[in-house]
Amino acid sequence: MPHLDPQQRALAINKLLSLGQLDLLRNSSGLLYRMKDGQGASKMKGSDNQEKLVYQVIEDAGNKGIWSRDIRFKSNLPLTEVNKILKNLESKKLIKAVKSVAASKKKVYMLYNIQPDRSVTGGAWYSDQDFESEFVEVLNQQCFKFLQSKAEAAKDSKQSPMIQRNSSLATSHEVWKYICELGISKVDLSMDDIETILNTLIYDGKVELTVIAAKEGTVGSVDGQMKLYRGVNAVLLPTGMVRTPCGLCPVFDDCQEGGEISPSNCIYMTEWLDF
Repeated sequence: MPHLDPQQRALAINKLLSLGQLDLLRNSSGLLYRMKDGQGASKMKGSDNQEKLVYQVIEDAGNKGIWSRDIRFKSNLPLTEVNKILKNLESKKLIKAVKSVAASKKKVYMLYNIQPDRSVTGGAWYSDQDFESEFVEVLNQQCFKFLQSKAEAAKDSKQSPMIQRNSSLATSHEVWKYICELGISKVDLSMDDIETILNTLIYDGKVELTVIAAKEGTVGSVDGQMKLYRGVNAVLLPTGMVRTPCGLCPVFDDCQEGGEISPSNCIYMTEWLDF
């Protein structure tokens, strides 16, 4: 607003702040102002300043949500007052509480119409905070079956070894399309979900990965590169340390007793010991 003098500009900004139509932000260069969402501002009409403050803290947290403890810290309000405001905002359907897979007994708060981040819900692999191990195992089997069938078809073609190898390769997009057409998933799976499954097959020694250059816009390519996967059969069984889960574990260096990743809660170690 270059046509206004500083005093008029300050009066206008203060008026908008008092009406709850502007957000006041701060960065290294000073104060910043951001126009609030009109729908959110109208919903908060009639709320007191404490409710507006808590709503703003939750809005800033985005789709990852925020713990009630952090809301109390950022708003500088007593816990009893924060809990009262949270219940009131929930009853108005302005916010919602979402259970996080990171801590089953805790909830994070976010705006009512926001889709929670995968880090909160666990994505396709979790249902009501429970890890769907059977679903993951079925996906593992079907992805490997698809790659195996491509490898067998390439072998039966009686072409040269190089042509056979190239014919047995599949992109993650091809595997994703195959899984979608099977209709075995009740949730929408993304390419990243399928690549996560393919990575577990790589760690299990059942699949190998090849990365090639690809033209921009090619289906399945990212940043000019494309990942190709091929089902493989081990010629010799691995021996010694390699046969333990630790021998092929990609997070071996992060594993320690008492940590988030530890031998005591490792499902691969449990299965290996049962075997």
